[in-house]
Amino acid sequence: MASSSPRTVEEIFKDYNARRSALVRALTYDVDDFYSQCDPDKENLCLYGHPNEAWEVALPAEEVPPELPEPALGINFARDGMNRKDWLSLVAVHSDCWLLSVAFYFGARLNRNERKRLFSMINDLPAVFEVVTGRKPVKDKPTVESGSKSRNSAKRSIDGQPRSNPKLADESYEEDEEEQGDTFCGSCGGGYNSDEFWIGCDNCERWYHGKCVKITPAKAEMITFYKCLSCQKKARQ
Repeated sequence: MASSSPRTVEEIFKDYNARRSALVRALTYDVDDFYSQCDPDKENLCLYGHPNEAWEVALPAEEVPPELPEPALGINFARDGMNRKDWLSLVAVHSDCWLLSVAFYFGARLNRNERKRLFSMINDLPAVFEVVTGRKPVKDKPTVESGSKSRNSAKRSIDGQPRSNPKLADESYEEDEEEQGDTFCGSCGGGYNSDEFWIGCDNCERWYHGKCVKITPAKAEMITFYKCLSCQKKARQ
């Protein structure tokens, strides 16, 4: 690592804050410019925040392994397949993850108390996601129930109603699954399979394999209104 890399808690926090400011600006004040640079027809693109508070949309680092942890790869591919607000929220979440990974990469040699102090300083700032979505930071202590939310949270189902994890579903799930056997993917035409992730268009109510429209369960949780590519094209005409 170069000698100019931040080493103390204060230096690492200063680096974090500068990169965070750059990302916040890209996703708020400069959002139109950022949106236009994320062309889905281009190769895998990443959003970088630099220590000089400048942001950049660029290809990932070529060296393996990279000098620093890399941001989410291919953010441009999902741009036109999602509502703009939802897509920006998704980029914001990944940006928060990247900022933390870079900070703790620099803080690898810190002791336990220093790492705790660094995280406390970082945690006093609103997350990029909170700024972009306008949400206020939650100060309540996390509970066991909230900790398991990502595993057992409701997901979009074929009938459009929230459904819990299939492993936890009751007998009504099996009956419901039989009624859904005649559902076909609007993209590939494949039949419904409970082992695969599906997402429904909130506009035309067609159903799609997540893999066919490049939407993962994690992305789906960030989407409040999903509009399929066909409906998007009709809206632009």
